[in-house]
Amino acid sequence: MDRTNRAVASRRSRTNARNARGTYIDGNAVRKIQEMPSRQRPSAPERRTGRARTASKPASQSERRVRQVSRETIRNRQKAKSMGRGFVIFLTAVCAAILFFAVNYLQLKSDITGKIKDVAALEAEYSELKEDNDAYYSQVTSNVDLNKIKKIAIGRLGMNYPTDEQKKTYTMSNNSYVRQYQDIP
Repeated sequence: MDRTNRAVASRRSRTNARNARGTYIDGNAVRKIQEMPSRQRPSAPERRTGRARTASKPASQSERRVRQVSRETIRNRQKAKSMGRGFVIFLTAVCAAILFFAVNYLQLKSDITGKIKDVAALEAEYSELKEDNDAYYSQVTSNVDLNKIKKIAIGRLGMNYPTDEQKKTYTMSNNSYVRQYQDIP
């Protein structure tokens, strides 16, 4: 019982040491995040006139440039926020085109899906017909007795095997082929 308590205590101390190593304390490995001070914007009257409220000293040349850039920036932002009639019409046309193409795509997709189902049904019907045809063919070929046909042909119809005079032979080279333009007599 004494050993069990030591083992449990040892395990607990190892777990506590692991947990203590695994925790992060803000600022111990990385510098603390310093917030940037917020930018002070001039009020509306100051923006329009371009002058500060306390005009105790005259504006220098660099301050004038900053104000000009600031004014231009403000104008550009106002232009960017406003949308003209032409731009709205253009966006409407683009949205209508996208909607048209999306609907057309979905219709084509559904047509293809329907045709795939039709092809699958036709293939199943084809396989059934082929199985039936093979069954009928095997039934017909199993019922035919070649010896019986031979006896009827020789006995009733008067047919006989060809003689050597009726047989014609020819030799063919290995690289050539034969074209038959007429029936052989």
